Amino acid sequence: MEAQAQGLLETEPLRGREEDAVASADFSSILSEEEKEELKAELVQLEDEITTLRQVLSAKERHLIEIKQKLGMNLMNELKQNFSKSWHDMQTTTAYKKTHETLSHAGQKATAAFSNVGTAISKKFGDMRRK
Repeated sequence: MEAQAQGLLETEPLRGREEDAVASADFSSILSEEEKEELKAELVQLEDEITTLRQVLSAKERHLIEIKQKLGMNLMNELKQNFSKSWHDMQTTTAYKKTHETLSHAGQKATAAFSNVGTAISKKFGDMRRK
């Protein structure tokens, strides 16, 4: 009997099918009329509170937008600031610095190689003109 009583006092939240079973259960037949009225009143009160909270949130969001407009902050400026910060953060990473160094060095070598090729071609054209 104590094991059954212990099962009634579980503190773990319901999950999955247990939660669905409780949600779909019809408790109206075991509730007295007084309990039903109390629950209906609580339901109305909760719905009113939710409506009030939504209105307060909406007013605060409007106020936020007004403040941002007064400060000259708009979506485009925020995007620019976020992009600039992200770009700066990325440039300060070790991986970026190493990659930048490597590509810069490779670019210098490629420039030197193209210069040598250009010089060689010019020399060949010069030799061909002389003949």
